[in-house]
Amino acid sequence: MAIGWINPNDYSFDSFLFLERFQIRLMMNSGGWFKDKPEWQRNMGIALNANPVIKEYMKKRCPECANTIDEISANAPAPADKAEIRSAEVCVLASVEDFVIYTTPWIITEKCDFIYGWDKQRLFDLVELTDKTVLDVGAGTGRLAFAAAEKAAWVYASEPVGTLREFMRDKIANEGIKNIRILDGFVTDLPFPDNTFDVVMSGHVVGDDYGSEVAELTRVCKPDGWLIDCPGDEKHDSRLDKRAVENGWEAIHYIGSFGKDVYCYRKRVKK
Repeated sequence: MAIGWINPNDYSFDSFLFLERFQIRLMMNSGGWFKDKPEWQRNMGIALNANPVIKEYMKKRCPECANTIDEISANAPAPADKAEIRSAEVCVLASVEDFVIYTTPWIITEKCDFIYGWDKQRLFDLVELTDKTVLDVGAGTGRLAFAAAEKAAWVYASEPVGTLREFMRDKIANEGIKNIRILDGFVTDLPFPDNTFDVVMSGHVVGDDYGSEVAELTRVCKPDGWLIDCPGDEKHDSRLDKRAVENGWEAIHYIGSFGKDVYCYRKRVKK
């Protein structure tokens, strides 16, 4: 289902040269993110064959998917003309628009409702941040990290996408922010020792591998520290995450800036 963050016609297929290894692996292991996977593979094959540099980049960037990439390319039909090639490129770009918009991170703050519609006071109401050491997991463009830095002693932002890390670093430099550090890292493999942070926060991160993700967040959080899930305000109602509540998270409900239901969650860490 389309998110609606981008018009894929505005993006070149060269955007794929900015993809991370894990993004290529997700695409290729899924076999396509449309319901009609053969159609996705057909379009991907056409696009890759028309862009051999990108095909080679993807194979070298993600060698475990090289055979799959070659197979998809080999099975693709020959396009009739340039218009069919561009149609295939746009189809693939649209299928991974969340990856594609990461290549232009300055657009995210304008297009993503949970960023531009969010009030940082919602985070401040969830947890005391003053003089705390804080980790933002899957920080993206730094929505939570930059808000927390206004009160915290130190904020560490873990983000696996390089273009987003550079966006945050540029903002830090341009605004003279002194108490944020940016690092690479996944929610299931954070580059920090046990019991490091007073607060570990995220939004739109936990869910794909719930048990492993929460276990890793808990590992790096100090005893009696806080885990925070603060997703931001969206143009659609969010539903109560019963799994979180069943696992001891407190749900906090409010009506967001778009008049929709929003749920945030917090959990005190006991070790």
